[in-house]
Amino acid sequence: MKHFTTIADVPSLNYLLAMGKKLQQNPLAYHQTGKGKTLGLLFFNPSLRTRLSTQKAAYNLGMNVITLNVNNEGWQLELEDGTVMNQGSQEHIKEAAAVLSQYCDIIGIRSFAKLENRQEDENEIILKKFKQYACVPIVSLESATAHPLQAFADLLTLMDTAIKQPKVVLSWAPHPKALPHAVANSFCQWTLAAGYDLTITHPKGMELNAAITAGARIEHDQLKALENADFIYTKNWSSYTDYGKVNTENSDWIITEEKLKSAQFMHCLPVRRNVVVTDQVLDGTNSLAIQQAQNRTYAAQAVLLKLLTNEN
Repeated sequence: MKHFTTIADVPSLNYLLAMGKKLQQNPLAYHQTGKGKTLGLLFFNPSLRTRLSTQKAAYNLGMNVITLNVNNEGWQLELEDGTVMNQGSQEHIKEAAAVLSQYCDIIGIRSFAKLENRQEDENEIILKKFKQYACVPIVSLESATAHPLQAFADLLTLMDTAIKQPKVVLSWAPHPKALPHAVANSFCQWTLAAGYDLTITHPKGMELNAAITAGARIEHDQLKALENADFIYTKNWSSYTDYGKVNTENSDWIITEEKLKSAQFMHCLPVRRNVVVTDQVLDGTNSLAIQQAQNRTYAAQAVLLKLLTNEN
């Protein structure tokens, strides 16, 4: 595995999942593997769980960690080749990536979608440029279109239960702001790749990229979709076809105890209480949100270990 930016980078999903489960049992089993190695974390956007869980994962492997909040602490990066840099940007990504490769053995990058131009977001220019100009592995800490570390942790959470062949439902949720598709995209890709029965429910007009959801059932009636669900993963996303548009008409899609019934509730966090989900559900015994956050460490640790050792 040369990089970890999408599920397509993973040569064996079963191997990675097995390693994540092993690390759950003994997080310090490989605490000498990263000795003398440095992980660089670049954040173009805010983070809590991704930042801290990835740092913890690196420490569990004996690695050093350098963190940079690029927009506040670094020079403004120029991403285009051949640009006359006589305006705002002070440093080209060619030099930045090359220099960081001298300081770091692995580089993690977090950059969100702007939700203004679909083609630009799907081009993933920041990740692609770092992969092009860096000479060390690149790890996505969430990008414009994908959040593979979150999806990996979500799969570990699904595997933590003893339910065989569960019905998993990904439900759109109301939200006052335009949110990207990254978490929903990756959850679809990883659960389908792992062979789970996935139903996606959302109001009409809030479809995700059809190329990503192929293989899942699409149901516009939320209550019908939630029938007999074992897991309900709730997440907002803005419109894909009318790119970035916010749906303000379906506040009744909030997850309540009546809708949850006996299912397990999942959310990547942070979550807007009593907008996306009620307090009763989030604080209830069927909520797996904190467990998902805990599994973020083991997911990141398995990825870093794979990159450090390049084991098959």
